[in-house]
Amino acid sequence: MPNPSLRLIPSLATINETAWDALANPVPDQANPFIRWAFLQALEETGCVGGDTGWQGLHMLAEDENGTLLGAVPLYLKSHSLGEYVFDHNWAHAYEQAGGQYYPKLLAAVPFTPVPGLRLLAENHEVRAILASGLQGAVQESGASSVHVTFANIEDIKVLTEQGFVHRIDIQYHFINSGYANYNEFLLTLSSRKRKNLRKERERAAQDIKIERLSGDDLKPEHWDAFYRFYLDTGARKWGQPYLNREFFEEIHARMNKDILLILAKADGDWIAGALNFIGGDALYGRYWGCVDHRPGLHFELCYHQAVEAAIERGLARVEAGAQGEHKIARGYVPIKTHSAHWFADTGLHDAVSSYLKHERYRVEQDVITLDAHTPFRKDTGGLSLPLKGE
Repeated sequence: MPNPSLRLIPSLATINETAWDALANPVPDQANPFIRWAFLQALEETGCVGGDTGWQGLHMLAEDENGTLLGAVPLYLKSHSLGEYVFDHNWAHAYEQAGGQYYPKLLAAVPFTPVPGLRLLAENHEVRAILASGLQGAVQESGASSVHVTFANIEDIKVLTEQGFVHRIDIQYHFINSGYANYNEFLLTLSSRKRKNLRKERERAAQDIKIERLSGDDLKPEHWDAFYRFYLDTGARKWGQPYLNREFFEEIHARMNKDILLILAKADGDWIAGALNFIGGDALYGRYWGCVDHRPGLHFELCYHQAVEAAIERGLARVEAGAQGEHKIARGYVPIKTHSAHWFADTGLHDAVSSYLKHERYRVEQDVITLDAHTPFRKDTGGLSLPLKGE
């Protein structure tokens, strides 16, 4: 196959949606909604990225001589490290203390979305290797210090490390659906004490509230208005300034409402809390939560228990509930390794980070083993019977 040509573009607006999505989700039964053209372009179109946000689109395309899209990478030029969930602030501080300039940097990722998935979008292995090498070239072309590929799948990591990227691992907590017929069948796999604790937690959270799950045409502007209030409240407390605007939610409603599951709680006739999930080919992805009436256990109910029930009812293989949170373990979620890859133009910085990550990987591997030993499953069931994702 002739070598494809690479180019960088500032926006996905000029890229054919069908061509992008064919590369982003080649297996429909495993489709990831966040890497879709519709989601990424909604971020651009509504100004959540671009402008003065510190996220400038610089997407990489691999094309043949006829302009046919063979591969792509969702890529951004960053002037900060906010909204990434793979933390490199210490690297930036150390490099700048030594006289270097860490920003701008390049980031191959889905903005504000710590969800594992494809990052080197190409079916052909040779094209994927060319994309990985091209990311290093893009560092030089853009004047960036480095390139970071976050929440990549393990196949991408193998290609990237072959090109000299260094590998980093972290931990998330996912619910694994072992073919449960219903939520009660899942509860029976837990130890008696954990099972009782979850039932009590759910009973307490459900007092005097009504919970609705909304998707597709059932979603109305009033639901989005309520959820956006909750999102603003939580975003202001967690990040100082929420990343997404109201227009973004309108766009994803228009383009992706069948891929959305919004779980809302109502008390005394008013919406008081909500959790936004996206529906993939084989997973339910928990993304944002917020409330205006803080009640015991309501966060756990909307974000974790309701998500587990919904995934079981829909026959989805897992729930990915976002970054961090050891408290998820007690609610049936298990530790899963996530992966990123990093390359620095400065060989001194590259070698220093490589050495640091070698030790960090060992610590994280040990943490996974320790955490897995504390899952709430009954010992006679063997606990988690499935291999850890990413291995």
